[in-house]
Amino acid sequence: MADEAPVKLIQIGPKGGEKKDGFNLVTERVVAINPEAKQLEVELLAYDGKTVVLEVAEEALEDLKKLKVGDGATIRVVEENGKRVAKSFRIRSKDPNAAKADAMLLDLKDPHWLNRKYAAEVLGELKDSRAVTPLVEALVDEVGDVRQRAYDSLIKLGGISVSSLVPLLVSEEDEIRQSATEIIRKIGKPAVEPLATALTDADDRLKTRIMKVLDRMGYKPKAKQETGAELPRLT
Repeated sequence: MADEAPVKLIQIGPKGGEKKDGFNLVTERVVAINPEAKQLEVELLAYDGKTVVLEVAEEALEDLKKLKVGDGATIRVVEENGKRVAKSFRIRSKDPNAAKADAMLLDLKDPHWLNRKYAAEVLGELKDSRAVTPLVEALVDEVGDVRQRAYDSLIKLGGISVSSLVPLLVSEEDEIRQSATEIIRKIGKPAVEPLATALTDADDRLKTRIMKVLDRMGYKPKAKQETGAELPRLT
């Protein structure tokens, strides 16, 4: 009797959208990646500790390079010649806060100020480094409540905010310059190293502002090191 053709597995697509052959395999984590052999090994979310090795289709090799060991991923798999082959990947963060941060980063650009205000507040609590630049930009939001939440959140983010705030120390806008100075001072000790790093490439005007902030924080430059760079230290 002739071999029966394998039953195709159908991926359920979005409502009204195209349905594709295959299925979505949700992994707990990527265990090993071998681009040369066009393979990867993943631990399955539904089977505690069980791993499976998948062949990777040619068109998915670029996506494979974006994966790292330890990533969670959703993989579209099809059956070809008796093998299950990975056709595409979508990295899935194991950190549930990452998805929330993604949503808040979008809401920070929302037309409604209440959404921007809430997003600015939550991003400070999540402490996601991707929020630094958008929060710095929100310091000039047209709504005062949004500016205040961005201000507070940048303080919560701490030292990682400083390098993005430094250019604002020489802003032509008094309010922006003052906000940046206050945020850095309230960050405190974690701000010192980023400020010291910024001194290296700062022009005279910015260097003066940085040194003034450091002085008000209770720091002063050490004696010059062999490199000639001046580094702040606590007095």
